[in-house]
Amino acid sequence: MNRVKLQIVRIFYCLVFLLSADIVTAQRHLKPNDLLKIRNVSDPSISPEGTWVVYTVSSVDSVKDKRNSDIWMSSYDGSGHVQLTFSPDGEYSPRFSPDGKYISFLSARGNLDHAQIWLIDRRGGEAKKITNLKSDITGYEWSPDSKQFLLTIRDIERADSLKQKPRNPIVIENTHFKQDVEGYKLPLHKHLYLFNINNQKLDTLTSGNYDENAPAWSPDGSKIAFSSNRTAEPDRNSNTDIWVINAKKGEQPKRITDWKGSDDYPKWSPDGKKIAYISSSGSGNFLMYEQSILNTISADGGVPVKHTISLDRDISQHSWTTDGTKVSFIVSDDRQEYAASIDITTNKLQVINRGNYEFVNLKPVQSGQFIATANFPDRPDEIYAIENGQLRRITNHQDEFVKGITFSIPTGFSSRSKDGAMVSNLLFLPPGIKEGKKLPTIFFIHGGPVAQDTYGFDLSRQMLAAEGYAVCAVNYRGSNGRGLAFTKAIYGDWGNKEVLDIFGATDELVRNGVADPDRLAIAGWSYGGILTNYCIATDPTRFKAAVSGAGSSLQLTMFGTDQYINQYENELGYPWDNPEKYLKLSYPFMKANRIKTPTLFMVGEKDFNVPAAGSEQMYQALKVLHIPTQLVVYPEQFHGISVPSYQMDRFNRHFAWFKKYLNEGLPATQIKPAR
Repeated sequence: MNRVKLQIVRIFYCLVFLLSADIVTAQRHLKPNDLLKIRNVSDPSISPEGTWVVYTVSSVDSVKDKRNSDIWMSSYDGSGHVQLTFSPDGEYSPRFSPDGKYISFLSARGNLDHAQIWLIDRRGGEAKKITNLKSDITGYEWSPDSKQFLLTIRDIERADSLKQKPRNPIVIENTHFKQDVEGYKLPLHKHLYLFNINNQKLDTLTSGNYDENAPAWSPDGSKIAFSSNRTAEPDRNSNTDIWVINAKKGEQPKRITDWKGSDDYPKWSPDGKKIAYISSSGSGNFLMYEQSILNTISADGGVPVKHTISLDRDISQHSWTTDGTKVSFIVSDDRQEYAASIDITTNKLQVINRGNYEFVNLKPVQSGQFIATANFPDRPDEIYAIENGQLRRITNHQDEFVKGITFSIPTGFSSRSKDGAMVSNLLFLPPGIKEGKKLPTIFFIHGGPVAQDTYGFDLSRQMLAAEGYAVCAVNYRGSNGRGLAFTKAIYGDWGNKEVLDIFGATDELVRNGVADPDRLAIAGWSYGGILTNYCIATDPTRFKAAVSGAGSSLQLTMFGTDQYINQYENELGYPWDNPEKYLKLSYPFMKANRIKTPTLFMVGEKDFNVPAAGSEQMYQALKVLHIPTQLVVYPEQFHGISVPSYQMDRFNRHFAWFKKYLNEGLPATQIKPAR
């Protein structure tokens, strides 16, 4: 072969290689069936020697149309990853035994009626079922000597009788008588039991007509701390306290806190002398708008020390550092969820790691080291190590999902509401689209209302942005992350300040040339669906399309049909005493004849959080008024839609609705990005 021909051949193969590389690395936009590849990574636990992390990974079984959870183990340095369980029944709550010999988990594998504890020997072998109880184990903790389990179980005798068929009529006497997923609340209470692993003996530790929650062993294994509401009418208040009991059958618990708000999640200091716990910032019967405050108290009781009250931010996931001088936690602060710790002697706050991403879980390993679950705008949850402030990824379970996809990276912006309030927001532009081009814009509103949109991974807004829309997340008043006064601003006054804040964000994006004022839409789920209804009733022509998920409007009819009786009693009063208040807050339904926005309503059939009646009422109102509308009910679903095919369906219905009412006449490239 002559030199010229050889050169041509080389060029040809180089071109083939380059084209092949382009094909392999070609980027595309997110689409609904990509959610089948997302792994839910959660509940990490570090081994006693600090070299391995055990956790759960759930993935979609597309044949059975459901998620299945398995136990995984990864080395702390990220070099090794082992899947420990493979059953189709699901395993969860993995824990290392304190002596490091076993890994335990909960599962109802093998068609069991109730979840039981299983053990895997770390030297190898099959999992072995350890318990055989007649009720689900809702939680468990190893004793420090690895010889016992502390179990949280619903009343065993009553739970067994309720399994009988045909079932007896449901007799209700509780004030709080229904709960989403759980259904009608039956007279089953959660109590603590001690289970001896060697002789399989089960001893009752607590009993009575109340529940015990968040139990924790003392370091020496002699005592157990837990939280419980033991007031005369626990259904009608949130007054939990911290209690301590000797870890022996027949002992009586001692109450060590007496705050008239909530005290919860006790954690023993490494030396066993103190207990750290979370309390509400305020007292009273209803505490949803209050902040969580870190406290410490002597294990024997006394006067607690409030460590984070001046922080004016919610905290969660608290744990003692290994040296016992600090408590670490996650802080909710203005679109971020960052890792921090506080010195319990000086109250000096130290940021462990912070950025435009979200921490979900945080646990100390040793001095200056932590493991955490975190997610980024372009990657769902993975397990990370934090070492001297630096973040290092341990797991790679999302690689298949993120491969080849270009995600929207949100930017923060502020807006001023009509009454002068400043609000923090996030803007998701379609991948590849630069600012300076007017886009059809969807305001996707978070639920709660006490929650916040962060820089972390957001599947819903990423999906909408991938379809060519600018998407805005508004942290309206009532959200957390901006201080207690900001959260409590909407108390007893729903659909007022939040609407002003959403409209303020709308005006800001229109003024800046991002949003096309003729192609605005609004959507949301839960309180986001409620606010969608408030917005389209307040300004009938601002939004050209709306999707209201699991919302309500005729609040007068929600009393006694949803799970929020404590909120109604305390925030709004009784309908017969304050009918004007209820009717005022029901204005989307009472003024439905003003609405002009084509609206799609969606809800789970078995939703007890915001029951289907809320969506049905608004659908019926718009239907008889001849406003374009549709109602979609997902069979057998609760407040959260869990069936993967229904999740994809929900995205596709959003796309179809917005395309019909926002995108007619738009260039095809703007309607649907290239795949």
